[in-house]
Amino acid sequence: ALGLFTGIGLSEAKARETLRNGALSALLRRAVLQARSALGPALDKATGTLLYNMAARLKDPKHLSFLVGYIARREILTDLQLSAALEYVRSHPLEPLDVADFEQACGVGVCITPEQIEEAVEAVISKHRAELLAERYQFNMGLLMGEARNQLRWADGKTIKNEVDLQVLHLLGPKTETDLEKKPKVPKARLAPGEKQKVAVVENGDMGTETQSLLEQLRGEALKFHKPGENYKTEGYVVTPNTMALLKQHLAITGGQVRTRFPPEPNGILHIGHAKAINFNFGYAKANGGVCFLRYDDTNPEKEEEKYFTAIREMVEWLGYQPYAVTHASDYFDQLYTWALELIRRGQAYVCHQKVEEIKGHNPSPSPWRDRPVEESLLLFEDMRKGKFGEGEATLRMKLVMEDGKMDPVAYRVKFTPHHRTGDKWCIYPTYDYTHCLCDSIEHITHSLCTKEFQARRSSYFWLCNALDVYCPVQWEYGRLNLLYTVVSKRKIIRLVETGAVRDWDDPRLFTLTALRRRGFPPEAINNFCARVGVTVAQATMEPHLLEACAREVLNEQAPRAMAVLEPLKVTITNFPAPKGLEVLVPNFPADESRGFHKVPFHQTVYIEETDFREKADKGYKRLAPGQPVGLRHAGYIITVQNVIKDISGRVIELEVTCTKSDAAEKPKAFIHWVSVPLVCEVRLYERLFLHKNPEDPLEVPGGFLSDLNPDSLRVVHNALVDSSVHSAQSFDKFQFERLGYFSVDPDSEEGKMVFNRTVTLKEDPGKA
Repeated sequence: ALGLFTGIGLSEAKARETLRNGALSALLRRAVLQARSALGPALDKATGTLLYNMAARLKDPKHLSFLVGYIARREILTDLQLSAALEYVRSHPLEPLDVADFEQACGVGVCITPEQIEEAVEAVISKHRAELLAERYQFNMGLLMGEARNQLRWADGKTIKNEVDLQVLHLLGPKTETDLEKKPKVPKARLAPGEKQKVAVVENGDMGTETQSLLEQLRGEALKFHKPGENYKTEGYVVTPNTMALLKQHLAITGGQVRTRFPPEPNGILHIGHAKAINFNFGYAKANGGVCFLRYDDTNPEKEEEKYFTAIREMVEWLGYQPYAVTHASDYFDQLYTWALELIRRGQAYVCHQKVEEIKGHNPSPSPWRDRPVEESLLLFEDMRKGKFGEGEATLRMKLVMEDGKMDPVAYRVKFTPHHRTGDKWCIYPTYDYTHCLCDSIEHITHSLCTKEFQARRSSYFWLCNALDVYCPVQWEYGRLNLLYTVVSKRKIIRLVETGAVRDWDDPRLFTLTALRRRGFPPEAINNFCARVGVTVAQATMEPHLLEACAREVLNEQAPRAMAVLEPLKVTITNFPAPKGLEVLVPNFPADESRGFHKVPFHQTVYIEETDFREKADKGYKRLAPGQPVGLRHAGYIITVQNVIKDISGRVIELEVTCTKSDAAEKPKAFIHWVSVPLVCEVRLYERLFLHKNPEDPLEVPGGFLSDLNPDSLRVVHNALVDSSVHSAQSFDKFQFERLGYFSVDPDSEEGKMVFNRTVTLKEDPGKA
């Protein structure tokens, strides 16, 4: 084999590399032997190169002999022709091929004369004559070649290049020293200080500003996905005699529209990983002018609850997406049952009595009932439906082996659990492996997008649709999105709730979508985060601080400013200028005062943070201390300490100060936030729930994830003070508390006692990065 491959012009290293690829070397061997039988034992290098490229790029080996024949007869002579031939056989999966149409598509028999090439190049040079004379050899010669090639598609590229070089030399003469000088690079225009470069990003399902948007990543050719109706061009797609007719019917129904679906199980709350799935499914449809279904995979009635249905739809809409239709797998139970009967009739499914334990894993013993008569399986399946078998006593299994080695997956099982939508009508329920592809087929989904772990089910997906002769969509896989320092498994979150480690699924320390909303993360930030992670095939495991950075960017633009004090220290201004107090106008967004102001009361008594005062100003300390005044933000006054009042333990409990107008005093080293006549509120400060990056990893956390809880993940400040401008805020309203961070109103707020959750600090903690 080595000699065979080096004999067609491959280097020994390339030949050995080819031999390591069993599939490629088998195809190439067949191709070379067939070509030798036609041309003799000595093949020239050009023919050998075509044979190698054909074997390496051919998707369906059944066309190998057909293509080798054209190469051996010297009817396909160039790589350009070969590319056209490979595209043609890929686009026409059914045999027999239309030979005349194939030959026309590949330029077979087309002869391009030197005179035609000369005339085409002359025409192109004449078109660009003025620019050529002005720019001489600095002109982009590739443009001339490209235009000439467009006119003579099957002409040899080298011949065109030689003709272009010859005619350009005739026009311009030999290169001069000036021509040989490198073209100076045009310096890029610099942005003005403070001006940010803006690129598109998906915000709430629409375009905004930041990195390349998810919509851009998903648009058109960005992903090598098939076009609607061209499912057969996808590698691994199974073509049957009925495929093209079914695709024609599919296109008639959809009009060539992209259709995707987001199919969650309604037995838990969506988490950050689902946000990528939502963005991917809804985003791909939106980016390509299509539609996306929200389909509940409600085939397991034991674990499904109405609250999960409601919360899932809420979260999809919160992220900015509207489903084209909301459907349920249970909508199709009747059709799925009819198809199960047909599968049995076709000899592709059977009733089995092996226990769950016997068929678990990848190497279970074969079922002794695999070859039972069709009529017997039909009767037993009807008995399953009538409730004559107990749970675990009988299943309906499909006759196939999956990519991961799993044999005969279960299609139906017995469950005596009423369904939330169909009641007691059914006591048998279909499995994911059976339901998913058939629901996609019913809804004429074009792109069934799912995470990488479902790749092992792709063969069963294609097999089942084809076994029933129904329209077969294409399953595409992408990488999951995971976060460090958290758990997202439903079972583990339930354990956290049961043990009291968190309050519920929406506890702001979790990374469920309801928890992120409650903590104050804007949906735009989550969508932007998904855009930055990108559409990756590999699994992405991200640090939480990257999501927090996305939140800061959005909240900086969205959250109006307010002032709050978490650890209050009373300050009395002894020379306050107005006996009844003043009102101060504070900009909602100091960097853009056109976005409005709010009023804040300013009275003789104000409160500052305890940490903004020291009795002794150490080196580098710039805030309030005896002999070191500070400014009060937005008030227009500077305060100076006159007297420090302490309790019997020596703790500072009050300061007496004097104030001076800012424009009448020297500028202080710092300005601090403050409140006056404030509202008392509760503030909840959150940190990571777990101490280690991978709390589920037994090597990192031998005691299990519950042993890794951070005791300081929540600190509650019961008597914080906030300025009265926020008094009418509603649940989930967001603010930047100046110098403290971004905060959101918690639904626990009630009349007289608002509750705020800290979403993120103003700046990233370097220790968390």
